[in-house]
Amino acid sequence: MLKLQMMTHLFNPLMLKKLPIIFVFLFFLSACSGEEEINEIENPKFVAVAFFEAIYNEKDIDKAASICSPKLARLLIHYKTPQSVARHLFNMSFEKTIDIRPDDSGVKIRERFKDKIAVTIYIEGYYNESKVKHVKRLLLIQNDDDQWIIDEILKDPF
Repeated sequence: MLKLQMMTHLFNPLMLKKLPIIFVFLFFLSACSGEEEINEIENPKFVAVAFFEAIYNEKDIDKAASICSPKLARLLIHYKTPQSVARHLFNMSFEKTIDIRPDDSGVKIRERFKDKIAVTIYIEGYYNESKVKHVKRLLLIQNDDDQWIIDEILKDPF
Protein backbone atom coordinates (compact mmCIF):
# COMPACT_ATOMS: atom_id res chain seq x y z
CA MET A 1 0.00 0.00 0.00
CA LEU A 2 2.84 2.38 0.84
CA LYS A 3 4.51 1.70 -2.52
CA LEU A 4 1.29 2.56 -4.36
CA GLN A 5 1.00 5.88 -2.51
CA MET A 6 4.62 6.66 -3.32
CA MET A 7 4.14 5.93 -7.01
CA THR A 8 1.04 8.10 -7.27
CA HIS A 9 2.90 10.92 -5.52
CA LEU A 10 5.80 10.71 -7.99
CA PHE A 11 3.61 10.73 -11.07
CA ASN A 12 1.06 13.36 -10.12
CA PRO A 13 0.08 15.76 -12.93
CA LEU A 14 1.91 18.74 -11.41
CA MET A 15 5.18 16.80 -11.28
CA LEU A 16 4.78 15.66 -14.90
CA LYS A 17 4.36 19.29 -16.03
CA LYS A 18 7.63 20.27 -14.36
CA LEU A 19 9.61 17.38 -15.82
CA PRO A 20 10.38 18.98 -19.23
CA ILE A 21 11.56 22.16 -17.52
CA ILE A 22 13.90 20.15 -15.32
CA PHE A 23 15.35 18.33 -18.34
CA VAL A 24 15.94 21.57 -20.24
CA PHE A 25 17.63 23.09 -17.20
CA LEU A 26 19.89 20.05 -16.80
CA PHE A 27 20.77 20.12 -20.49
CA PHE A 28 21.90 23.74 -20.38
CA LEU A 29 23.72 23.21 -17.12
CA SER A 30 25.71 20.31 -18.53
CA ALA A 31 26.47 22.23 -21.74
CA CYS A 32 28.10 25.07 -19.79
CA SER A 33 30.46 23.04 -17.65
CA GLY A 34 34.05 22.37 -18.73
CA GLU A 35 33.86 24.46 -21.88
CA GLU A 36 37.35 25.88 -21.41
CA GLU A 37 39.13 22.54 -21.01
CA ILE A 38 39.98 19.67 -23.28
CA ASN A 39 39.22 16.49 -21.39
CA GLU A 40 40.03 13.76 -23.95
CA ILE A 41 43.74 13.65 -23.17
CA GLU A 42 44.19 9.90 -22.93
CA ASN A 43 44.08 9.36 -26.72
CA PRO A 44 46.74 11.24 -28.72
CA LYS A 45 44.52 11.44 -31.82
CA PHE A 46 41.77 13.20 -29.85
CA VAL A 47 44.31 15.62 -28.41
CA ALA A 48 45.64 16.52 -31.86
CA VAL A 49 42.15 17.05 -33.29
CA ALA A 50 41.08 19.10 -30.25
CA PHE A 51 44.17 21.28 -30.69
CA PHE A 52 43.25 22.25 -34.26
CA GLU A 53 39.54 22.55 -33.37
CA ALA A 54 40.44 25.04 -30.64
CA ILE A 55 42.51 27.15 -33.04
CA TYR A 56 40.42 27.05 -36.22
CA ASN A 57 36.81 26.52 -35.14
CA GLU A 58 36.59 27.77 -31.56
CA LYS A 59 39.19 30.54 -32.01
CA ASP A 60 40.57 29.89 -28.51
CA ILE A 61 44.36 29.97 -28.19
CA ASP A 62 44.29 29.44 -24.41
CA LYS A 63 42.33 26.22 -24.87
CA ALA A 64 44.83 25.01 -27.49
CA ALA A 65 47.76 26.00 -25.27
CA SER A 66 46.31 23.99 -22.36
CA ILE A 67 47.29 20.74 -24.11
CA CYS A 68 50.76 21.84 -25.21
CA SER A 69 54.17 21.63 -23.64
CA PRO A 70 55.19 24.84 -21.84
CA LYS A 71 57.52 25.87 -24.68
CA LEU A 72 54.85 25.46 -27.39
CA ALA A 73 52.18 27.05 -25.17
CA ARG A 74 54.34 30.18 -24.75
CA LEU A 75 54.77 30.36 -28.52
CA LEU A 76 51.01 30.09 -29.14
CA ILE A 77 50.19 32.76 -26.58
CA HIS A 78 52.91 35.00 -28.05
CA TYR A 79 50.96 35.29 -31.32
CA LYS A 80 47.84 36.49 -29.43
CA THR A 81 45.19 35.66 -32.08
CA PRO A 82 44.14 32.39 -33.74
CA GLN A 83 44.65 34.00 -37.14
CA SER A 84 48.29 34.82 -36.31
CA VAL A 85 48.91 31.30 -35.01
CA ALA A 86 47.40 29.80 -38.17
CA ARG A 87 49.39 32.07 -40.46
CA HIS A 88 52.79 31.96 -38.73
CA LEU A 89 52.97 28.49 -37.17
CA PHE A 90 51.05 26.44 -39.72
CA ASN A 91 51.10 28.58 -42.87
CA MET A 92 47.38 27.80 -43.15
CA SER A 93 44.64 30.39 -43.23
CA PHE A 94 41.01 29.37 -43.52
CA GLU A 95 37.85 31.42 -43.74
CA LYS A 96 35.87 28.34 -42.77
CA THR A 97 37.18 24.98 -41.55
CA ILE A 98 34.92 22.06 -42.32
CA ASP A 99 36.84 18.91 -41.43
CA ILE A 100 39.65 18.09 -39.02
CA ARG A 101 40.45 14.39 -38.71
CA PRO A 102 43.36 12.13 -37.79
CA ASP A 103 44.93 9.71 -40.22
CA ASP A 104 43.03 6.44 -39.93
CA SER A 105 44.43 4.75 -43.02
CA GLY A 106 45.61 1.75 -41.05
CA VAL A 107 49.01 1.77 -42.75
CA LYS A 108 50.80 4.23 -40.51
CA ILE A 109 48.29 5.84 -38.16
CA ARG A 110 51.00 6.88 -35.77
CA GLU A 111 54.57 6.15 -34.95
CA ARG A 112 54.91 5.24 -31.30
CA PHE A 113 58.15 5.26 -29.36
CA LYS A 114 57.57 4.54 -25.68
CA ASP A 115 56.20 7.91 -24.60
CA LYS A 116 56.22 9.80 -27.94
CA ILE A 117 53.77 9.64 -30.83
CA ALA A 118 53.69 11.39 -34.20
CA VAL A 119 50.09 12.00 -35.30
CA THR A 120 49.06 13.05 -38.81
CA ILE A 121 46.01 15.33 -39.13
CA TYR A 122 44.05 16.17 -42.29
CA ILE A 123 42.41 19.60 -42.38
CA GLU A 124 39.93 20.79 -45.00
CA GLY A 125 38.45 24.22 -45.29
CA TYR A 126 37.74 27.18 -47.51
CA TYR A 127 39.93 30.14 -48.34
CA ASN A 128 38.89 32.73 -50.95
CA GLU A 129 35.91 30.51 -51.82
CA SER A 130 38.24 27.65 -52.83
CA LYS A 131 38.41 24.33 -51.04
CA VAL A 132 41.84 23.83 -49.46
CA LYS A 133 43.32 20.66 -47.96
CA HIS A 134 46.34 20.47 -45.64
CA VAL A 135 48.23 17.73 -43.87
CA LYS A 136 49.98 18.47 -40.58
CA ARG A 137 51.99 16.30 -38.23
CA LEU A 138 52.35 16.80 -34.50
CA LEU A 139 54.69 15.15 -32.01
CA LEU A 140 52.91 14.32 -28.77
CA ILE A 141 54.58 13.24 -25.55
CA GLN A 142 53.24 11.90 -22.28
CA ASN A 143 53.63 14.19 -19.30
CA ASP A 144 54.19 13.06 -15.70
CA ASP A 145 50.44 12.38 -15.28
CA ASP A 146 50.44 10.02 -18.32
CA GLN A 147 48.43 12.55 -20.33
CA TRP A 148 49.27 13.30 -23.95
CA ILE A 149 50.40 16.85 -24.72
CA ILE A 150 51.61 18.41 -27.97
CA ASP A 151 55.34 18.99 -27.84
CA GLU A 152 56.28 19.93 -31.38
CA ILE A 153 54.84 20.82 -34.77
CA LEU A 154 56.67 18.58 -37.22
CA LYS A 155 57.73 19.63 -40.71
CA ASP A 156 55.27 19.06 -43.51
CA PRO A 157 55.45 15.49 -44.79
CA PHE A 158 55.07 16.67 -48.40
